[in-house]
Amino acid sequence: MPADRYVSPVGPSRHEVEIRRSRFIACLFPVADDEQARARLGELRHEFHDARHHCSAQLLGPGRDSAHSSDDGEPAGTAGVPIMQALTSHVTATGRADLSNVLAVVVRYFGGVELGAGGLARAYGGTVAQALRLVPMLLHERCALLDAHLPPADAGRLEAVLRAGDLDVMGTSWDDPAGPVVRIACPADAADRAVGTIAALTSGAARTEPAGTRWVPRPLPSS
Repeated sequence: MPADRYVSPVGPSRHEVEIRRSRFIACLFPVADDEQARARLGELRHEFHDARHHCSAQLLGPGRDSAHSSDDGEPAGTAGVPIMQALTSHVTATGRADLSNVLAVVVRYFGGVELGAGGLARAYGGTVAQALRLVPMLLHERCALLDAHLPPADAGRLEAVLRAGDLDVMGTSWDDPAGPVVRIACPADAADRAVGTIAALTSGAARTEPAGTRWVPRPLPSS
């Protein structure tokens, strides 16, 4: 999985199914780090304090640098691993399995009927897989930032040209006494092409310089 982009849920979501009288409540969260994931899990343990199990899996980092799962009292390998498999195999609207910075917790209320190891694995993994298909997603891209310095005499027209072009304009600053600066984001591997586009759109009037990098979120259609 590339480390310059990943997909995560837009926000918290829940999806509940009932299987042989047991309730399985899948809770999905976007999380930035392990501390945030532990906090979300703690909140669920408090909210569903009477549930028998709070099984979970999490993926962290643009390249999935950290992964952790927990069976929380279920037989080994029947809950945390299937939840993790649902996360790692989910193909998003990008056409890739690129989900990360995500926590999935499945709260189970036991219904009195034993499901067996295979039944538990299918229930935990399947509930999360269903939840993932329903939740809106964001694509996070590590973008190069470019500052286009515009000549004051023609700034208004050139800014409008840049905004109308095939560029991701983040905003305009008027703090520079030399003239307005339009900040543009583009995929890191397309910075040179963006510089050429800016030059073409402004007929060479804009002076462009790099301004670092930034993670830029973009909404994705449902997968």
